[in-house]
Amino acid sequence: MVVVANRLPVAFNEKTEEWETSPGGLVSALTPILQGVTGSWVGWSGIPDHPIEPFDHSGIRNIPIDLSQALYEEFYVGFCNGTLWPLYHSAVRPPEFHRHWWRPYREVNQLFAMAAANEIGPDDIAWVQDYQLQLVPQMLREMGKGHRIGFYLHIPFPPVELFTTMPWRRQVVEGLLGADVVAFQSSQSRSNFLDAVVAVSGTAGTEDAVTWDGREIHLQVSPIGIDAASIALAAQSEDVLAMAKKVRSRLGDPRVIILGVDRLDYTKGIDQRIRSLQTLLENRKDLVGKVSFVQVAVPSREDVIAYQEIRDDIEGLVGRVNGEFARVGRPPIHYLYRSLPIDELLAHYKAADIMLVTPLRDGMNLVAKEYVATRSDDTGVLVLSEFAGAAEVLTDATLVNPYDLDGMAASLAGVIDGRPDLPGESMAALRESVATQDVFWWAERCLSVLDQ
Repeated sequence: MVVVANRLPVAFNEKTEEWETSPGGLVSALTPILQGVTGSWVGWSGIPDHPIEPFDHSGIRNIPIDLSQALYEEFYVGFCNGTLWPLYHSAVRPPEFHRHWWRPYREVNQLFAMAAANEIGPDDIAWVQDYQLQLVPQMLREMGKGHRIGFYLHIPFPPVELFTTMPWRRQVVEGLLGADVVAFQSSQSRSNFLDAVVAVSGTAGTEDAVTWDGREIHLQVSPIGIDAASIALAAQSEDVLAMAKKVRSRLGDPRVIILGVDRLDYTKGIDQRIRSLQTLLENRKDLVGKVSFVQVAVPSREDVIAYQEIRDDIEGLVGRVNGEFARVGRPPIHYLYRSLPIDELLAHYKAADIMLVTPLRDGMNLVAKEYVATRSDDTGVLVLSEFAGAAEVLTDATLVNPYDLDGMAASLAGVIDGRPDLPGESMAALRESVATQDVFWWAERCLSVLDQ
């Protein structure tokens, strides 16, 4: 099997001058699979203007792609993050359509396809990952490598009326249709893609498949999972449990702890979340000083001006809400602009009575599943945006509309008044779902269709 992804499964540690396995569900799921076969992983090293020869690491053949700094910026910062990211997230922010970004996108996809083609044998599976590489499937097929090609989209696919605004809509659709299987996080994304295929190519299809260029392309819904068993076990360690008690103590042992953990991105709805908390405290003066909201904002794309502005806006909003509702030693919002070590993150999950996951649009959102996996005693409440892909599978969560501040505040009030510290059937059902449809189930589900 040859995995083709934007990044390699390893990162170079400049201090030790060694390659180290990267964290993340995709790497965790595919590493044992690739170790059990003759496996290669094609991806960018993360180091611009630095050619690197193929190398082996942890039983996997790594095929690094060399990108110049200029090409990286136009491809990734430009087309991927300026055009595709906002467009695919339902144009939460207006996408930018620049002709000078399209050429680098195609050029980088060609580099990945050529590198992958050199690795693919007659009986091999090629599995292409995510929105950065949507042209690769068709490029591989044109190179005569169309044996078994899969594509998985980790982010949402947008409604057809938005997608068709992109000038290169046909090229993207035909690029994806080069695959034998195109898989999505949710049934909504699959339906949107089918609508786009019909609109752009005029080809009709069913919910499960579309015929194009004389081939049948299977359309699959396969929500990605987490390593739930490992997270559940780690969350029960003595160190994590002790740290969770310290988290609660340092917050002043409030009646309710609400937690948000997100990459700092405009799609995550962090500002709406804070305003909903502000609305809650305005409406419920009895909760002032009794509710602590911890927002962990993981730095993201710090070199992009738009993301610098997002940080400034959110930090200003935090200051205003704290200024209005803080009691001495008890601000209602504790804002952490950093990533947390895994043990500390698990401790915050364990300490939180309510997990607030309210993206404006998300492919899946694994934070929601991580929180559920840590709740071994079935306590706690997951408040989840109905616009996250996770809402399709975590149906026992408390679903909210993140655009409705009054509605979110009312939902939080209802959860708080309903005693989230007591065990409930909903968390038990959520844990069973997360444990059953874990990351290994996901990989097997995707690959079983390709392996036929």
